[in-house]
Order: sequence, then C-alpha cells, then structure tokens
Amino acid sequence: MSGLISELQWRGLIHNIMPGTEEQLEKEMTTGYCGFDPTADSLHVGSLVPIVLLMHMQRHGHKPIALVGGATGMIGDPTGKAAERNLLDEETLDKFIKGIHSQLERFLDFDESIPNAALMVNNYDWMKDFSFIDFARNVGKHITVNYMMAKDSVKNRLNSESAVGMSFTEFTYQLIQGYDFLHLYKNHGAKLQFGGSDQWGNITTGTELIRRIAQGEGFAFTCPLTTKSDGTKFGKSEGGENVWLDKNRTSPYKFYQFWLNQSDEDSEKYIKIYTFLTKEEIEELVEKHRMEPHLRQLQKRLAEEITTLVHGKEELENAIKASEVLFGKSTAEDLKTLNAATFLSVFEGVPQAKVSKSDLENGVNIVEVLTDQTGFLSSKSEARRDLKANAISVNKEKVGEEYQLKLSDLISDQYILLQKGKKNYFIIIAE
Repeated sequence: MSGLISELQWRGLIHNIMPGTEEQLEKEMTTGYCGFDPTADSLHVGSLVPIVLLMHMQRHGHKPIALVGGATGMIGDPTGKAAERNLLDEETLDKFIKGIHSQLERFLDFDESIPNAALMVNNYDWMKDFSFIDFARNVGKHITVNYMMAKDSVKNRLNSESAVGMSFTEFTYQLIQGYDFLHLYKNHGAKLQFGGSDQWGNITTGTELIRRIAQGEGFAFTCPLTTKSDGTKFGKSEGGENVWLDKNRTSPYKFYQFWLNQSDEDSEKYIKIYTFLTKEEIEELVEKHRMEPHLRQLQKRLAEEITTLVHGKEELENAIKASEVLFGKSTAEDLKTLNAATFLSVFEGVPQAKVSKSDLENGVNIVEVLTDQTGFLSSKSEARRDLKANAISVNKEKVGEEYQLKLSDLISDQYILLQKGKKNYFIIIAE
C-alpha cells in the first residue's frame, strides 16, 4: 500500500488534487471510485485512463469502485458539450451497462476473498426510486444555485455564443453526480473520487455534499485530458473512427496498429500513462529509441503492452503476425496461421469474389481464377502476361500460369489471397 500519488505524478496522471488526498491514501486502505458514461455497449480508448487509474489503485492496496452511470446516462453530462445530447431509454442503457461490466472484469480483480476486491455499481439502482420531491428536499437545499453557476461546465455553456442554453435536466447533473459520491461514502465507505480534469466541478460538488450532509470528508484528484502532440483529440483512428476496446468493433490488429502509428513525442507520453512498465524500464526504452528512432522500439513496446492488456497475449501475437503479413516478408504458411477475423481485418475493403469449394477439390487453373471466376483481371491475355512477368501471387507466393488453385490453398478453410504487384489485392471466398 501507499505511493499511489507519487506514482501517478511521474506518469503525468495528476492535474488537480484536493489537500489531504495523498495523506489519506498513505494512512489506510481507501475506497475510491470513478464513473463511466454508458454511451455504447463498449468502452473505447478514451476510457482507458480511468481504467488504468482503477488498476493503479488496486495495485497499491486500495479498493476500487467502477461506477456505471445508468441514471446519469439518462440525462447526459453537459461537461464540454455545446448542445444537449439525445437521452437514452432504459432498455438501451441496460444493454450498454452489461457490455461495459463484462469489459471492466478484464482489468480489475473482483474476487471477494481479497480485502480490496473491486466493485461495480450502477447509480440507477439508488436513483430509480428517489422522488423529485425527496431529492429537492434532501439534496437540493444543501447546494446553492450560486455555487452551481460558478462551475466551469455551467459557465462555459451559458456564456458560449454557439450554445443553445442549458436545460434544467443538464443543470441538475452535477447534483446527481455529487449525490453518487455521498451515497458511496455512506454505503461503501468511499472517500475518494477521481476523473478527467473537466470533471473537477462535478467531483467537488460531491465532496461538498459529504461535508454538509454527512459531516464527513471526501477527497479528490483529476488527471489531464489526453491529447495528441498536434493538438487533435486523442482516441480516434486516422479514419476518424473511435478505437473501441471490443474486438468486434475494433479488431486487435487495428487496435495494435493504432498504437504502433503514434508519433515519437506522443509515444513517450503514452507509455507512461497506459502501461505498467517501471520508471527505469521506460527511461531505458526512451533512451534506446532516441538513439535508433528508425527501429520504432518505443511504439512497438507501447503497442505490445496495451494490446496485451486489452486483448491478451494470443490476440497480440495474431496482430503482430498480421502486420508482418501486410508489411514484412512472409510466406503462405505465415498467412495460413491467421484466424479468419484477423485475416478479414487486415484486408478490410479488398474486393472479393466467391468460388465453389467443389471446384477447388479438382483444382482450378490460375488463369481461369484471375479472369472468368473472379474478374480480378480483365482478360486472359492480361493474366498470362502478368503471370509470365512473375507479378501474380497466391497467398503471398509467386505463381506461374500452370498453377492450379486447390483446397490446400485455403486460409481458415475459407479464403485465398490473390495479389498483383505489391498493393493490388483480391480475396477469394470458397463456399
């Protein structure tokens, strides 16, 4: 136990911290929590910082609580938003929460036999039967409108020229989040809340409610919002899509590539934030990278560590194999070791055509395959010319015009990869 705040500080994970927080964490096992907004049935890389913070808490001997905002998700956090978002119905929220629950179990130890076992809670469970009158009487009267109006999340919305104002629903958000802290303080002994730097106002409303209603003391810290060195928002791929933690939304191969493609400057920052490598290991790695930046050792280690954390060792190995298939020197045998999901992820968007497995049993001449069966090449004369020029590959291996395509060529018992030159790919699906 102990040393949590100093560890988070060298990793660049502390932005604001309430006086007394470090002393509390050094004194005893402390229960602390952070919230996850259920806007989808999967978390994405933007959620990795709070996950990592919960993991650090548990590793340092403290008890982490992951709060999924079923109730607050029905309202929508106004922080950093210029307009009110669509409200979610109960059925959709329930689906999202179940998805998030299953993901968090990968990162935290929920074994109740250990004293600092992680806990997952849903604030809908204690908010669903709270009447408006009771909330106004028992919570609302303790926080003044002046106090709420002073929060940046409120001021920014009210003062913005482009904003459409702020509904009462959104205005009450900080009170509900504040009440979560009070509830967890009373029922689970939670003394600490943490989150992104944009949450400071909401978090301190919670400590204020604990002070005024429970005559207790709550603590808090926030971490900086992760940005890229060029100032753009972190968490999206080059195509502008969210990078999800669910492998069915973002494949492990694409996830691995996302981290592999980070700049040198960002990689130095991210390896401290998103991995559990020691300070000495990171300093040595950074030094090696600066001496031989062309080897991209920093990016490779970053991608390996985070892909293993999120998807496991086996998916990392598949992602590395897939990268070698696409960018390195690989053989047909290497290609055949890829599972179907990884293969399709690597060659997403490549044109496809179907052939019959029964035809492959007897063998199909490559010229027929390239032309009549798939339309990959426009004519048999073009196919023969390219084959003679050694420009055609089947599963990454060069073939001549006598080559017969067979069942043994199938990858994952279903696919064959055709290639003309270096970058012109075509997939055959055998059915």
